[in-house]
Amino acid sequence: MFRYNMNSCTIHIRTEVLSIKQANNPYIIIPKHFQSYLYPISKPHQIPKHFPFSISLYQNTYIEMKEFWTSLASLMGVWAFCQSILHTVFPPELRFASIKIFQRIFHWASSYCYYDITEIDGVNTNELYNAVQLYLSTSASITGNRLSLTRGLNSSAITFGLSNNDRLIDTYNGIEVIWEHIVTQRQSQTFSWRPLPEEKRGFTLRIHKKNKKIILDSYLSFIMERANEIRRLNQDRLLYTNSRGGSLDARGHPWESVPFKHPSTFDTLAMDPSRKYQIMSDLKDFADGEAFYRRTGRAWKRGYLLYGPPGTGKSSMIAAMANHLGYDIYDLELTEVHTNSELRKLLMKTSSKSIIVIEDIDCSINLTNRNKSNSNVVAGRGLDGTLPAEMRGEEGGNTITLSGLLNFTDGLWSCCGSERIFVFTTNHVEKLDPALLRSGRMDMHIFMNYCSFNSLKILFKNYLEYEEGDIDGDLMNQLRDIIDKAEMSPADISELLIKNRRDREKAVWEVLEALRMKADKKEKGNVNEEEQEKRALESSLNGGGGGGYDQFFKSSEELSNLKII
Repeated sequence: MFRYNMNSCTIHIRTEVLSIKQANNPYIIIPKHFQSYLYPISKPHQIPKHFPFSISLYQNTYIEMKEFWTSLASLMGVWAFCQSILHTVFPPELRFASIKIFQRIFHWASSYCYYDITEIDGVNTNELYNAVQLYLSTSASITGNRLSLTRGLNSSAITFGLSNNDRLIDTYNGIEVIWEHIVTQRQSQTFSWRPLPEEKRGFTLRIHKKNKKIILDSYLSFIMERANEIRRLNQDRLLYTNSRGGSLDARGHPWESVPFKHPSTFDTLAMDPSRKYQIMSDLKDFADGEAFYRRTGRAWKRGYLLYGPPGTGKSSMIAAMANHLGYDIYDLELTEVHTNSELRKLLMKTSSKSIIVIEDIDCSINLTNRNKSNSNVVAGRGLDGTLPAEMRGEEGGNTITLSGLLNFTDGLWSCCGSERIFVFTTNHVEKLDPALLRSGRMDMHIFMNYCSFNSLKILFKNYLEYEEGDIDGDLMNQLRDIIDKAEMSPADISELLIKNRRDREKAVWEVLEALRMKADKKEKGNVNEEEQEKRALESSLNGGGGGGYDQFFKSSEELSNLKII
């Protein structure tokens, strides 16, 4: 800043001095209000007479800058020399001990305490870090100025997070805590079985010492619960299946997953409303029963057996349960599990808040009813005939036993996680061993029956958008009288409604006609069966002598075997 008094006026001009070596002549650039001039310092006589400053001022400034940089370079040299002397005189151990003593004195004098939460704990991912990151996303979206946006692979929502080396203030029960996101570069690794990220990430929690007990006892647990709730709300349902032959994926997991997009809910499920309400109440009591199960000393799990004819909505019921609770589904394929040990390992790799499903369990492996006569089950044969090689345990196939499956559902290994639901489905419940069906394993048995009149009204509402009272009363009475006799599955009726959904009236009449045909066919079939049984009995009794009675008992045994099958 230079000042010059001319005609009783003070002129302030801020200049930048730039030394340029060109042809051994230093030049200075002086910005002026009207124009800029480039003046050679070695030729002051060439400066215009109207220039208001003396060249000596710029010469002095140039010399002062030169002396400043020379002094700074000397000071840096002295600092480097002192640092080398310090490293030579004081060994690293002594320096480290001095730093530790200083830090202890600082922490003792400070009224705050600090906690570091790293992203990776050894070789495993720190779940608390992920929970804190997800929990802070709700506060960061409101109070943060610089945020990082992320969206998970199977997530339907965008989450907010703290940027690198940013901080956020949170309040819990009137207590103020400060979170800081620390990101530093990780030292280069020579060799590692599991490569670590290049950046070292972590959160630092700063709290007042007087609030230490409250924060450690309840605040961190609150963060974990809140993070799990946010994760369930943001993340889509996942459908898992066990890998073929027990192979592991790239992350070392035996389960493969895809997004679960099944739209079935209890509102669209074709079932009597009172039974749906009973099932929904039972599911709610289970989901909210953590304290109850802990108080009673029971594992936090529950089993459901869905049985009934094909096409009655057993798979839709499982999807409705998953969507109602927000749980993931693990579809366990028993034919791909070779031993009981593999079955336990699969159970250990399932997450909490999940539904473990075994569909058509009577067809998966040979789990026959031990109370049945041994004459019906011979070596290598099931109740329905010859079993495949993988189900007989031949050539390295399936060797799962009933005992292994029982321990899977109700043994010590079944409580290695919490809030799990086991669901078994079957079309022939009589084939299953009673030990698999008792309470504690399958706590609730749900019979999925043929379509009833109440179920039919739900189907009309779903497919034809018919409300109560939209259909003619006489037509509804005919449907009510015939539907129980027809024993038609909801899947068959749904198919008729889908084909004729463009003409709603025609669709209703098509359903009525199909129900009548099914009822007539069933009635004729019952009459034919009764006539065949009567003819068989008459022919056996008219056969004469003891041979006739032998033939009678033989026919009776065949009929009993047919009923078992």
